[in-house]
Formats: sequence, structure tokens, C-alpha cells
Amino acid sequence: MAELSVFIDESGNSGPDSKYYLLTLVFHDQSRKLAPLISTYIETLANRGLSDIPFHLNPLMRGGEAYANLSVDTRKKLLTSFSTFANKAPYSYRTFSYEKRQLGDDEKLFARMKKDLVNFLFDNLAFFQSYDQIKIYYDNGQGNVTRVLHSGFEYALGKQVITYRNGEPSDYKLQQVADLVCGIELAALKYDNNEQASAERIFFGSWRDFNKGFLKKQRKHTFF
Repeated sequence: MAELSVFIDESGNSGPDSKYYLLTLVFHDQSRKLAPLISTYIETLANRGLSDIPFHLNPLMRGGEAYANLSVDTRKKLLTSFSTFANKAPYSYRTFSYEKRQLGDDEKLFARMKKDLVNFLFDNLAFFQSYDQIKIYYDNGQGNVTRVLHSGFEYALGKQVITYRNGEPSDYKLQQVADLVCGIELAALKYDNNEQASAERIFFGSWRDFNKGFLKKQRKHTFF
């Protein structure tokens, strides 16, 4: 039975606090084995004296949560190690990006998001219909996103092939990859508009460094 996993991550919040809102979908064909890469990644971390902390880009860059007691140098090494793993992983992705003020309010934002998701699914219907089961992993962090996912996928593909799973990052490396992908695409928007903060400059460097070291490598995984 052909199975496709879809790992979801978002960046942004409802309301006026964030300028951008991004929704990232990471696709993984279950026939493409990931376990050997994960084993190599964990072994590489151990050889470098690093812990296998579930990857989360924002607190890594700002020294929060599980990264609170780690030096900038150690956090840079963790970012490099996980990015290397992600670049080798067998996945593709699509990110939908929005500048919120252009859409007016949250209702219009999520209506546009659903429309974009449905159009994307219909544009690639033959691909998605080639799978017997599609498993969608999301941590249900934002109710509006959950509703977009359910209504969009079920409208385009039908309920019978869709299964929903709780996508806890600590349980799935590709959920962590979705976090990285979404964060890199957000950083790209900031660099494009000269809005990068000190954290981006510390961990990604100049636009040239960021583009060469992160963005170009990631976008090789763009869906089709």
C-alpha cells in the first residue's frame, strides 16, 4: 500500500503581532527509508559531543527552551548538523507565504490559505491520488490552521484516504525538518526585505552566506 506522510509547520500568529504568516507542508513517500539517515545523524551528533535535542529553529537561534544553557557556538553546530541531515533526507515541500496586511484580517488570510492549498492539491491531483493513504501530521497548534488542513485536504482528496496524526516534533524527525524549512523560508522573506534581525545575522550571516549555505540547498527539495 502506497503511503504519503505530510508534516505541517506554520510561522506566524493570528492578530497584529506578526507581519508574515507561512504554512509549510513537507512530503515523504513512506517507501523511501529514513531510518539509516537518522542513525547516521545521531551518531554524528555523538561524535561531536552534541545532544539529540528535538530541533526547533526559533529557540535555537534565541537561546530559549532546551537551548537555554548552550553557547552560541554549540547552537551553531546543532544547526549545521541538522541542516546537513535535512539536505540529505528524501522529502519535498511547499510553503505558502503571506504578508498579512495585504489580506486585511485573519478571516481573509485563512480563506486565502485554504484556496491556495486546494488549488495546489488539484494542480497535483495525479500525484496525490497515486497514494492509498495520506497521513497528515500536525500538532494542532493553531485552530485556524487545523480547519484549513481538514477542509482543504478532504475537499480535494476525500476523507477516505486521509488520516490525521498528532505531529509532536520529539517523535518525528521530519516534523523537525518542517520547522527548519518554514524558518528558512521566513528568513528568506526577511532578507529580501532587509528585515533580518541580529539572530539571523549571527546564525545565517550575510544574504550571500544564507543563500549559499541554507536557502539554495533547501529549495532543491521544492515540490516538483
